[in-house]
Amino acid sequence: MARLFFLLSGEHPTLPQAELQSILKAEDHEHQILEKLAQVLRIEASLDSVKSVKSRSAMTRVCGLELLNCHANVANIKNKMGSASLDDVIERDETFVVRVRRVRGSASPAIRVELERKLGELILSKVKGTKVSLKKPQKTFFGILTENRFIFGLKTADILPKPFVARGPRKRPFFHPSAMAAKLARCMVNLAQPKAGELVLDPFCGTATMLVEAGLIGCRVIGFDVQSRMVKGSLQNLLYYGVHPEGMVVADARHLPIANTDCIVTDPPYGKLATTLGWNTRQIVEDTLSMIEDKLPKGRRICMASPKSIKIGEIGEQLGFKQVESHFVYVHRSLTREIVVFERT
Repeated sequence: MARLFFLLSGEHPTLPQAELQSILKAEDHEHQILEKLAQVLRIEASLDSVKSVKSRSAMTRVCGLELLNCHANVANIKNKMGSASLDDVIERDETFVVRVRRVRGSASPAIRVELERKLGELILSKVKGTKVSLKKPQKTFFGILTENRFIFGLKTADILPKPFVARGPRKRPFFHPSAMAAKLARCMVNLAQPKAGELVLDPFCGTATMLVEAGLIGCRVIGFDVQSRMVKGSLQNLLYYGVHPEGMVVADARHLPIANTDCIVTDPPYGKLATTLGWNTRQIVEDTLSMIEDKLPKGRRICMASPKSIKIGEIGEQLGFKQVESHFVYVHRSLTREIVVFERT
């Protein structure tokens, strides 16, 4: 077990931490939460957990092995770093660079630059033969200034947002204005906690955003939609990203032609950009949750989005589901999504 830290995306106050913890649980990584800070989560877990986070997360930016955790005072940081051991972190003749990130203006730019310089000097003095390389370092030391604290260590992984941008709604072969962004869809898939090889169902597949993201982390996928053109478009998008579904079927989500699935991730239509075919959105959600209850094993999860006004959490609890968590995502003036995770009891 090691002390690890994660720099999280600042685009939402609760989803990044929830996603990270769901990944650790889905991949069966024993871990202990040490501390939650602004855009930072500190945990104790095996180094193998970093591989899982890197391969799955949409809202984590940097993973690191913690060496230092102290008050964000330059003199204090230098003192703590002076007594820190680097024996198992960097070897003689290796090149390195030091990078420091400020979270939400937690310190001045001048302090960030000063810390990068002074910490680099300390590492050079502690490990003889090392050299600084700004362009192609063999090791990157990474620090975060947040809430008047300084978390510092060896960077073990970067998670770049570019692949999610490249899978944006308008970058796919089949486009529809109701499509969700790839990053939020991946987050929702992770909140449902499927493992690679397990079956993920989206009963309102739309443009297959959820299923693409589930397929890219190794899950089997199956989708339904009441409109044949959406099913055809979904299949086109899935194959474009190399995801081969178990099936794509024209079907009403209230009468699903499937015996069981491991988890469900979905974003039902709201009647603005995506048609409800005359049905009330709240009624669609109620009927769907009633129908899918017996499709899930006990303890498995549903992650569903809907307009905040629908109060989907209340609907699920009234139908006997356990509401695990809820997050609100502002889209525009007339739409705030509620993303809810249910567990079948």
